[in-house]
Amino acid sequence: MEVSNQTRKRKAIDAGHGSQPTAYRGSDGVDLSLLEALEKSSHNAVEALDLKTLKKLVLSFERRLRDNIAARLKYVENPEKFADSEVDLHDDLQKLKVLAGAPELYPDLVASNTVPSIVNLLSHENSDIANDVVQLLQDLTDEDALEDNDEPARVLVDALVENNVLELLVQNMNRLSEADPDEATAIYATLTVIENLVEVKPAVAELVCERTKLLRWLLTKIKVREFEGIKQYASEILAILLQNSTANQKRLGQMNGVDAVLEGVAMYKSKDPKTPDEEEMLENLFDCLCCLLMPLENKERFVNAEGVELMIIIMKQKKYAYGSAIRALDFAMTNYPPACERFVDVMGLKTAFAAFMGKIPLNKRIKRERYKEELEERVISLIASLFAGILRGSRRDRLLSKFVENEFEKIDRLMELYLRYSDRVRSEAERLDQLELDDLELDEDEKYNRKLESGLYSLQLVAVILGHIWCSEHSGMRARVELLLKQQKLSKTDVKQILQEYHDNIGDLDGAEEKERGQARIQLFISAM
Repeated sequence: MEVSNQTRKRKAIDAGHGSQPTAYRGSDGVDLSLLEALEKSSHNAVEALDLKTLKKLVLSFERRLRDNIAARLKYVENPEKFADSEVDLHDDLQKLKVLAGAPELYPDLVASNTVPSIVNLLSHENSDIANDVVQLLQDLTDEDALEDNDEPARVLVDALVENNVLELLVQNMNRLSEADPDEATAIYATLTVIENLVEVKPAVAELVCERTKLLRWLLTKIKVREFEGIKQYASEILAILLQNSTANQKRLGQMNGVDAVLEGVAMYKSKDPKTPDEEEMLENLFDCLCCLLMPLENKERFVNAEGVELMIIIMKQKKYAYGSAIRALDFAMTNYPPACERFVDVMGLKTAFAAFMGKIPLNKRIKRERYKEELEERVISLIASLFAGILRGSRRDRLLSKFVENEFEKIDRLMELYLRYSDRVRSEAERLDQLELDDLELDEDEKYNRKLESGLYSLQLVAVILGHIWCSEHSGMRARVELLLKQQKLSKTDVKQILQEYHDNIGDLDGAEEKERGQARIQLFISAM
């Protein structure tokens, strides 16, 4: 999902401008205009390091601003009379961009009390001036400019937010048209500024959604049927705003956001994205969907909107979104029995267990190294969620029967996964022991997290599924589990040890009551085995 700001700037420029004039080249083929620009920028960068230069730039800008305000008031009916003052204002806004080369001066910029003047120009009657400000803010908050300057960056961002930059940015964006190349560039730049502000001050993600109509604007963009650059970027910004904010997840859910995102992904239920950018957009939409599926009320909206059925259709079509659909189902069914019940009712078991048996369609365009492994882990989680969500009745019987059919092949596969993840975790534990022998101190929490990363969580879920199977008291399944353990010189005690470690490390993220319930269930498996 991450795309560098530099990459996005190039996309914004491409979106906003057509072909550029041919550069003047010297006899040796060197681009002289480029060298000249480089020389100027180097000169400016040196100047920008000087506090005296900052004061000079600020004073000049404030003077140009006063001149423009006075000219507009004096010649209200005659725009030609104040045109020159706006050219001068534009020029001074461009000159302020040099400050991006010296972020250590940002606290001095804030102290000069110029930030309110800059921010207020976002509501200037001339949208070109407002867009100049957007471009300036984009440069000042660029991740490369702010590198190793965390504190000056926070000072600037705090001042911008206090002076209503979020509200004014979104208001200005609402008056821009993507049909105009320059305005399209300004829209991209506005979204980049918001992304940069969130990067420096994560609380901005919730503030911008509380104070503006940005979420509504983003929803409108992702609902456009045809793929376009702004839709891609809107999907990415939406994912950023949702990823660490329960408040934003709930807020978007109340705005029919679940339906809107489902509409977006439904366009790809039987077709693949055509370009890498379109692929990225689709992944962004699924990121949004998974974030939305964290609050309980949005899981309910997902089920009511027939999201479960849509994900199963996407899996059956075996297109690019196959793996993302599994991920969304995993989020939907975690701690939410109604989604598990719907999954069984609409014949999802056959599709899920095909993936569980390793029949995962590989798309040549998906080049992630661990793609198949990640899906395998998701399917294990999904099946564990099914067992946790369906505790009795005919649905439970149908789920358990999958492990009996075809001579217990699903139990064979389960034990295959158990052994593989067990070997990985053992290797990691041995490696950590060696690190401690080499005098590298690791606390117990860190060691446990390292083992989780190596596959312990999937191993624990496999053990939980084995616990459910054992507690079904089906003699055939129990005999098969014991046989397979014996063949590997293992016993139920080994499984119980993994379950005990899982039991001891269940957190209280979902509340003390849920923790207690989860531990009681695992204790039941340990006692039964």
